[in-house]
Amino acid sequence: MKQSLAALAVALLAAGSAHADFKSLSGSYSGLNWTANSTIVGVTSTGTAASGGDPRYFAPRSQYSGVATIITDYGAAGAFICSGTLLANQRSILTAAHCVSDGTAARPLSTSVYFYTGANPDNVTWQAPTFSYGVTNYYVHSDYTGHVIDQNDIAVLTLDDFVDSSVKAHGLYGGDDLTGLDYNIAGYGGRSTGGGDVGVNAGTGRLRQGDNRYDFRLGDTDFGGLWDDVLSEPASQIENTYLADFDNGTGANDLSCNIAVFGFGIAPSDKYCNTGVGADEVSSAGGDSGGPEFIGDLVASVTSFGLTFGSGWGDVDDALNNSFGEFNGFVPVSIHRDFIDAAMATVPEPGSVALAGMCLAVMGMSRRKRRA
Repeated sequence: MKQSLAALAVALLAAGSAHADFKSLSGSYSGLNWTANSTIVGVTSTGTAASGGDPRYFAPRSQYSGVATIITDYGAAGAFICSGTLLANQRSILTAAHCVSDGTAARPLSTSVYFYTGANPDNVTWQAPTFSYGVTNYYVHSDYTGHVIDQNDIAVLTLDDFVDSSVKAHGLYGGDDLTGLDYNIAGYGGRSTGGGDVGVNAGTGRLRQGDNRYDFRLGDTDFGGLWDDVLSEPASQIENTYLADFDNGTGANDLSCNIAVFGFGIAPSDKYCNTGVGADEVSSAGGDSGGPEFIGDLVASVTSFGLTFGSGWGDVDDALNNSFGEFNGFVPVSIHRDFIDAAMATVPEPGSVALAGMCLAVMGMSRRKRRA
């Protein structure tokens, strides 16, 4: 707040683990240097139940069974964790493109998808899954560049079988403007034993959830296109991206307000200057990438990246650690409904598969009878 926009020290991190070579981007704007790198922290602890983690962030299976763990195997480059959501056809997973793509035709050697049991909040889902599936097809948005901030950071994965009917599937939110709306986020990413004052200091693989509020869209007319220059990305690639800050209830750490008012010179208003949704507020973290932001039971956006402007603008520290005073970035489903629907349409209805099997069986019997 005490410096010009051009003097900001900016650093970006994607809110999910992915192949490090995929997710590295840097640039400058009027002396502003920034670096982008791919990498549910609550107000209080999101640690394990055994360590005293706050139960408000645990995720009951009745509501969250359809939030999936995604493990991608890149061979020598390692295995990585992301999150995703089971869609209405019971065989497609919505996730972030950067979980399975670097913006080229390359894909992981294999990808496995696991679903949450809900029996124990300390369960690492992929280590002891109730249901697990392989991925047979990857539908990555054709306009995805591989950059950290990209409104086309979205993908649909086809599973090798229909998911058990006890796992909850989700539809897409029908609204087009998310500004000012509350959402519930869920994912398997990094956690914190100390909350937002500390940021991520605990591992991935345990499902957590919490609430926050979409603050604004990068292409909001209030900004007059400045985000395009700051991030060195064309408006066509970032304008529909949404940001939400991680508040601790104090003005000093209200990043949306600080950036909009003191950085861009916008008049103060509740649109930017607010104290968030209270004690349940969370930030996404590494491993939450691709996971859902729900409005009701419907998916409104996909977790894509995180962003900090450093302690001079509201971050409680200068580390890229998902602490108070950082941004979360999301890809809205509203601009990708046709893409998602088209990917889902490649999957036959369960009844069609059964009918096809029956037809083959009958044909086989008929042939055997003729041969006899």
